[in-house]
Amino acid sequence: MKNWLVLGTVAVAALVLGVAVGPSGIGTGEALRALTGRGDPSAVAIVRDLRLPRALLAFLVGGSLAAAGASLQAVVRNPLADPFLLGISGGAGLGAVLAIAFHLGGAWALPASAFIGAVIAVAMVYRLAIVAGSAVDGRILLLAGVVVGAFTASIMGAVLSVSPAPELRNAMLWLMGGFGNASWQSLAVFAAYAVLPLGMLYAASRSLDLLSLGDEPARFLGADTERVRRTLYLVASMLTAAAVAVSGIIGFVGLVVPHAVRMRLGHLHLVLLPAAFLAGGSLLVVADAVARMAFAPVELPVGVVTALVGVPVFTVLVRRWTR
Repeated sequence: MKNWLVLGTVAVAALVLGVAVGPSGIGTGEALRALTGRGDPSAVAIVRDLRLPRALLAFLVGGSLAAAGASLQAVVRNPLADPFLLGISGGAGLGAVLAIAFHLGGAWALPASAFIGAVIAVAMVYRLAIVAGSAVDGRILLLAGVVVGAFTASIMGAVLSVSPAPELRNAMLWLMGGFGNASWQSLAVFAAYAVLPLGMLYAASRSLDLLSLGDEPARFLGADTERVRRTLYLVASMLTAAAVAVSGIIGFVGLVVPHAVRMRLGHLHLVLLPAAFLAGGSLLVVADAVARMAFAPVELPVGVVTALVGVPVFTVLVRRWTR
């Protein structure tokens, strides 16, 4: 109970921070008053129409990436797995960049294009793993994901190099991750795409526990490991695609947060998934606030902030895993 109280308090504090800070000069007290509809009308408009949907979207995206990362680490039985390193984010990013380049961007078309890209990336990762000798070896899947991620990045570079200037600038800013285009509409679209995969991952908590034990124990306990692995991999891809479509490519949230939560709450996914969702959401809201305020009025990409945190942690995890 104490751990959940701490997580809930941190989540509320992060959301308050996300609403209270910004380059417009509105103070914390004035921002909180604006939430209730009181105060200067311009402050009310900024807080309600810009800051609040942005903070909520960042929370949902961060929580979704953390839940997807926790699930993928169990699916491939590799502590270094996350949507970014397994190539899913790169595939989703390529699908969205192609949609932008061909003027297909929109509230619903962009997430659909990102999902198609993510599914293709998953298929490529699986195919490479099979060619390499095993589609169930976490190390091979991770290496295949890195290869697919590099491939999609090169294709994105080629598309951007021949795109007109406006599309090029929009896509480049989007690829670095951020919530500058957050709105109530984008929040609703993301929630519509994410609610089903989040529910499916939580419903599969026991299957994730079994997969984390290894294929042989999982089969002995009644799990159809290949079917469950493919299904959950696809569900995590769907969730990642929805996140990439509204926020761009944001790495390391799905890697760092699940490990931090496991150290405190253990490995049972019935507890791990909702806890990782709360922690991941809080982390990304705080990262977005830092991105807005560090060099205000210039806004940093959120992906830069998460990378500054994630890369050192990833280095530590690699050393521990290789030992």
